[in-house]
Amino acid sequence: MLAIFLKTLPFFALIGLGYWAGRTRFFSEEATAYLTKFVFYFALSAMLFRFAANLSLAEVLNWRLMGAYLLGCCAVYGLATLVAMLRKQDIATAAVEAQCATIGNVGFLGVPMLTLLMGPEAIGPVMLVLAVDLIVFSSLIVILITGSKDGNMNLSILRTVAAGLIRNPMIVAISLGFIWSALALPIPAPVNEFLAILGGAATPGALFAIGASLASKSAERAGVALWLSFAKLVLHPLFVAIAVLWILPIDPYSASVVIAAAALPVAGNVYMLAQHYGVAPHRASAAILFSTIASIATVSLVIAWVSQF
Repeated sequence: MLAIFLKTLPFFALIGLGYWAGRTRFFSEEATAYLTKFVFYFALSAMLFRFAANLSLAEVLNWRLMGAYLLGCCAVYGLATLVAMLRKQDIATAAVEAQCATIGNVGFLGVPMLTLLMGPEAIGPVMLVLAVDLIVFSSLIVILITGSKDGNMNLSILRTVAAGLIRNPMIVAISLGFIWSALALPIPAPVNEFLAILGGAATPGALFAIGASLASKSAERAGVALWLSFAKLVLHPLFVAIAVLWILPIDPYSASVVIAAAALPVAGNVYMLAQHYGVAPHRASAAILFSTIASIATVSLVIAWVSQF
């Protein structure tokens, strides 16, 4: 446990450095926004494309893994929705709370951290987890919020969802990488070196950006945020573990990676969606803040546990 904690500590130290920079205003909110854009559109995309282009889709694509992970996610998503409904929240607010309980920071934190801590072979399962999060749940929250506000479901919602997926650089980078791999095209040495240099900025840039963005997060709605943090850090990996180990068992290594990915704190894009639609942004903000702080301990515990598989 101590050895794993010491390995994860540098990642959270980078987040802490970013938080200090944002809190002291050394990094303004505008500067943080531009750093996040650089990581999201350039550095992380280069990393994901390079990883995907050097993988065999036939070897990586695991429908059983995706199904088991999705099953675990649906369980915690349904539970969070039920709790919200019992508290008499509307559909849109319930959707935001369920998203907080289900969607972890796989892109900015999981990709760089898990591939370094669990080995380069982890990138395949991590990208499948990321694909499920981006395609299924990022679409679902838009459909639920927009449909509840409009009072009905129509084709314009599907167009909004499709446009959002096409414009997401992580989805584009992974898709183009797998297409490149399927065509068995070699990456020219200068291009590969360019992608390696640019992708190398993803890890420190993403972690610093996470910390700097936390400095502007609100701690309002603390009670709800603590429940959502518990759901994300404890219940989500628990339900995913039940799914990948017993209901739809997969190989031990892939299971360990998927469970570790499920243990990550609430993703920052949940707040962005909540803010964009004007639905419960404060509780999403607080859930991100609380879950990220608590994950310093919980992620280490989960990785220490799954390392025994």
